[in-house]
Amino acid sequence: MSSSLNVSTLEVPARPAQRSARTQIRLTIAQHPNLRRVGDHVTVASSEADGRLLLSRLSPDFFSPDGRPTGPLGDLHISRAPFQISLDRAGLNIARSGSKSALRISSGPQAPETMSIDMTALDRGVSMTLGERVVLLLQRTPIVDPSPAKYGFVGESAAIVEVRRRISEVAGLPIPVLIRGESGTGKELVARALHAASPRAARPYLSINMAALPEQVAIAELFGHARGSFTGAVQARDGYFRQASGGTIFLDEVGEASLEIQAALLRVLETGEIQALGGGSTRRVDLRVLAATDAEIEPMLDEGSFRSALYHRLAAYELRIPPLRDRPEDIPRLFVHFLEAELRLAQRDDLFDRVVADAAEALPVSMMERLLAYPWPGNVRELNNITRRISAALCARSDVLEVVGKLRLPVAHESEAPTPTPQTVTQPTDTTATVGKRSARARGETGFSDAVLIAALEDHAWSISSTSRALRISRSTLYSRIRRCKELRTAGDLPRQYIVDLRGRHGGDLSAMAAEARVSLRALQLRMQALELLA
Repeated sequence: MSSSLNVSTLEVPARPAQRSARTQIRLTIAQHPNLRRVGDHVTVASSEADGRLLLSRLSPDFFSPDGRPTGPLGDLHISRAPFQISLDRAGLNIARSGSKSALRISSGPQAPETMSIDMTALDRGVSMTLGERVVLLLQRTPIVDPSPAKYGFVGESAAIVEVRRRISEVAGLPIPVLIRGESGTGKELVARALHAASPRAARPYLSINMAALPEQVAIAELFGHARGSFTGAVQARDGYFRQASGGTIFLDEVGEASLEIQAALLRVLETGEIQALGGGSTRRVDLRVLAATDAEIEPMLDEGSFRSALYHRLAAYELRIPPLRDRPEDIPRLFVHFLEAELRLAQRDDLFDRVVADAAEALPVSMMERLLAYPWPGNVRELNNITRRISAALCARSDVLEVVGKLRLPVAHESEAPTPTPQTVTQPTDTTATVGKRSARARGETGFSDAVLIAALEDHAWSISSTSRALRISRSTLYSRIRRCKELRTAGDLPRQYIVDLRGRHGGDLSAMAAEARVSLRALQLRMQALELLA
């Protein structure tokens, strides 16, 4: 077998001992009447020099994400008299200096003559709404060299640039990679990028959701089966590993695999050989294995529910994807990216072009303020889903604020903040503490409504494991809530004829069937097996 599955003789490139200590404070346009300006930025100060910036309609000059000069804000509703932004050791100071534009910091009321923002707040990101027309994000970030290859990732935050760098670092090596990150962060996008940038790019790429593989047939599906090896096996069949021969196989949600399947995967990684269910000779395979999980593997190793030998094989190189809350400066550009995709998919190019030309009419600044304040437990996938609902609201000429109004913001953002006094230090809400309180309420089953439950299930493709983690409740509690919700039902409640009709409408596409039935893919498969509708 090729060394693609044998990592013992390969040298993994060393990572830098630590990331650069050089930082900068950037001002990024999060919303502007011209949506094409979203993502433009300017540096207020760096760790190597004190900074001072005059912010008005006429200054400073901003730069696009790819470094092109794009000019000042230029909106006629913003005063020509500037705010003065300056940096000292304590933090950032904002002085009105004669400006008549309304200024709101992190969804609070209009700022007084002078306001200070400490470094801790700047590390998290502070939104500024100027003249009720423009939303800006102030944030301290590491200074990083931009990556020429984008790999399909939208955004230029230091966190996502690091992901791109690491993809470039390992894509050409024939070693397994374990991709880790919360649900919805884009782990499969990373896997596809690793394959596309590798020498195997022209060969097959196969993505397998391990959580959706019923344990009874998982071995046969992965490694193939001989004729007559089980009821319904009327002919021999190649498994996924043989189908991906010469290319890449991606094992998503590998943390959900049973110990039996883990043992079989370990044998393949160690020997490079597979054996079909039902006997026959072993066959060597030449492919690269990528795996991903949103599970906390370390506790699973301690309790024995995940094999340490398999973990060390898969994690020859470990690549972590940052949650969306750690890269808030990417939220506005992702929103515009998804909005354009959704409206063009709906064949409403005309509507998107109108929104781009005059976003102030269609997209109130309070919408972007809520998007920036929300902690995004469902990450990029959840933002995509929210944007889909906003695009639907735009098409229907309904109020987009009704969509974002359902986002459960940290407590301090839900009520009006007290008017700050001069020299008041303004800090964003500690979302960790707030989420902890929300989790405690959720565990008591009184902390969220049925609407929130359904939205969370939709955002996580009806996956029980992903939704329970996002809501910070146990699976049993989630199942209990689903049973009590009059708008939902479990897969076990689906009648046989309903499933038969569902299969006919979707041509046997299980993912589409599960989405319409509003149940998880795995639960639907198990229900179909119980009704003998699936081999």
